[in-house]
Amino acid sequence: MECRPAVLAHATARCGEGRNQVNVAVKLQPDRTSWSDERLVSECLKGSEQAWCALIDKYKNLIYSIPVKLGMYEDAPEIFQAVCVDLLTDLPKLRESRALPKWLMQVCYHKCLQHRRKSDNQIPPQDNDDLPFTDDSLLPENMLSHLQQEQLVRDAVSELSPRCERLVRMLFFENPPRPYQDIAKKLDLATGSIGFIRGRCLSKLRKQLEKMGF
Repeated sequence: MECRPAVLAHATARCGEGRNQVNVAVKLQPDRTSWSDERLVSECLKGSEQAWCALIDKYKNLIYSIPVKLGMYEDAPEIFQAVCVDLLTDLPKLRESRALPKWLMQVCYHKCLQHRRKSDNQIPPQDNDDLPFTDDSLLPENMLSHLQQEQLVRDAVSELSPRCERLVRMLFFENPPRPYQDIAKKLDLATGSIGFIRGRCLSKLRKQLEKMGF
């Protein structure tokens, strides 16, 4: 399948290039990002550019978080773009849509390994001993588990009401977190009500996570 430059450009722009941008989630198509992976993949394979954008929006934080966890902050934007290219070209080969998140994690991990190997030639041998890359075949099990849990939380947040979702993202997904006064202004709420609404939204999030088997 041909890689769509417009989709890739959108994905790269949305991702951001700094460490502080990793957890900032911006939705292009809220109605489509709430679709199941099966439906998104199906629409992507039919050629829907909006579905492609929604799919990348849904998983951009997952992809970007892997090089960041491995300390590859400067390489993260390039790795993200490389994974998006693989997604755009190899999605038709995916046998089951439910395997997509794990496939993305594995592809991204391999991209990290490739980038690390390229830079190893410029690192003195004595500095290579503590590098976190020892296996180029499988993503470490503990890292896989953490990534899956983090993505489950993102998916649960996306199921909240629009106001709760925006509130949770501003409180917990931005770095640094926004002060209550800024959130109140953004959501057109009284500053004193943020704490109460926060509690209700977190309660709804907890129930959604339980429903999803977290």
